[in-house]
Amino acid sequence: MGIGKQVRLNRIFAHPSGRFFSVAVDHFIGYTNRWEGLPVSLRRIQETLSAIVKGRPDAITMHKGIAKSVWGPYAGSIPFILQSTIARPDDQAREQIATPEDAIRLGADAFAVACFICGKDEDKKLRILADCVREADRFDLPVIAHIYPRDITLPVPEVSFKPELVAWAVRCGLECGADVIKTPFCGDVSAFSQIVDECPLPVIAAGGPKADTIDLALKMADDVVKSGAKGMTVGRNVWGFSDITKAVKLFSSVIHDRMSVETVISNQ
Repeated sequence: MGIGKQVRLNRIFAHPSGRFFSVAVDHFIGYTNRWEGLPVSLRRIQETLSAIVKGRPDAITMHKGIAKSVWGPYAGSIPFILQSTIARPDDQAREQIATPEDAIRLGADAFAVACFICGKDEDKKLRILADCVREADRFDLPVIAHIYPRDITLPVPEVSFKPELVAWAVRCGLECGADVIKTPFCGDVSAFSQIVDECPLPVIAAGGPKADTIDLALKMADDVVKSGAKGMTVGRNVWGFSDITKAVKLFSSVIHDRMSVETVISNQ
């Protein structure tokens, strides 16, 4: 590993716990094309970013347009990860809209590539990931593979949480040369622990669908850390709640400080 990549990885894994907790605001393509379909927190992105930064996560993942337009006041205060992909699980969208060179010019600490695999064109999606890794290596830029297996037996493919498919997704990210793997938590601590143990790269869990309560979201975070994973990247289960700053702090308490969910909730 080159010193540039080591410096950047050390920035995003800088917490003394050795674990990682980031917040993602890169979800726009996952919602409908109608403006009213975009959640209020994503529409009011300046307010949302301000609230997230106050909670002090380890990093924030965003697209280049948000980085260029509203990240300036926080530049250098918290690492940021540039998301390069716009994609939907049903393949209605799948394009790269940023390059590793964009990430370097914007000052990003890592480059994210999203892949919804299993089914049609799985090989092409993995080739795109591998191509991005090759290009990012020129700049010693870490690549985080946001890799999600799908249930293709459904009329419209959806993200799958089956352990065997999650394990396959992690292996695909590893084989394509990524530096960090982000993938769904399969819901079973023992099964996810085996997936993590068998991967020589850091594995972090995606925040998953919006939970009904913050308690349930934190319980998943606790299970993720129990499995031995390096942490989480959370979106809807942070900015989907009314007090975004508090949500960031609650996740940090569970992931980094290993406080029990009951203690964290009772101390609110």
